[in-house]
Amino acid sequence: MKVKDFMVKDVISVSPDSIIKDVMATFVEKKIGGVPIMNNDGALCGIVTDGDILRAIKPMDRRILDYFSFITYIAEADLDLHLSEVANREIIHIARTNGIVTVKPEDDMKTVVDLLSKHHFKKLPVVDDKNHVVGVISRGDVIRNIQQTIVNKL
Repeated sequence: MKVKDFMVKDVISVSPDSIIKDVMATFVEKKIGGVPIMNNDGALCGIVTDGDILRAIKPMDRRILDYFSFITYIAEADLDLHLSEVANREIIHIARTNGIVTVKPEDDMKTVVDLLSKHHFKKLPVVDDKNHVVGVISRGDVIRNIQQTIVNKL
C-alpha cells in the first residue's frame, strides 16, 4: 500500500507570516495538533505542532539563583506581556524549518510506520518532487489503514 492511498489530501496549513494566536485558533477549531507551513506556491517551509507552541509560551523560570534569589524574576504583569508578545509572533519563528522529515506519495506504508515510530512524530507532510505539500499522514491514518486492511482480515 502506498502513501497516496491513505494520506489526507485536504491539507490544513498555515503561511509563514501567520501569527501564533491564529495558529492556536486553527488547532482548536480543526481539532488538530500540527500543521505544515507552506508558502504561496504550496512549498513546504516548516512544520509546527502544539508542542512547539507550548514551549514558546512557557513562562520563563521564576527562580534566580545565588545572591539574586531575593528578586522576583517575573511578575504577573510581565507574564501577561510575555504571552501577548508570543501570541503575536509569526509562527515561522518557533517552527521547525530544517531537517523536516517528509514522505513521498509513492512511499510504502512500511516507510511511514518506520518514520513515525523512530522519530515519535504524530504527523508527516507528504511532498512531491518540487517540495510542494500534497497531503499529510498521521499516526491515526496509519492505524486506521492497518485496522481496515490487515486486522479485520485476521
